[in-house]
Amino acid sequence: MTTTETIIKSKLRLLELANTSGSVMKACKIMGYSCDRFYRFKKIYETGGAMALQDLSRRKPNLKNRVIEGIENAVVNCAFVIPTYGQLRVSNELRRNVINVSPPRHETSSCATISKPSLNG
Repeated sequence: MTTTETIIKSKLRLLELANTSGSVMKACKIMGYSCDRFYRFKKIYETGGAMALQDLSRRKPNLKNRVIEGIENAVVNCAFVIPTYGQLRVSNELRRNVINVSPPRHETSSCATISKPSLNG
């Protein structure tokens, strides 16, 4: 069972428990959810069904941090083709192919910082 399925089943159990017990407050107390979240889950379930209950991030993506699609595809492709390469090696390999990707700035960083290619060369 995946994490998404577990999250959905937990929310469905809350809705079912509130239905069978007849008390939203009691069901929320047993399952560890607030009444506000229960009503939010109920509204989502009624409009979109069980799959709509999956955990959705409320964060809006910061499009300023995105790179050109071609660069992103090159980085992902390199990661799939040669998964044993580290961040610095991937950066160097892509730089050989005239794709400017900056290496990580700290040893503890978990993903490479990607810079836009410079027009100056």
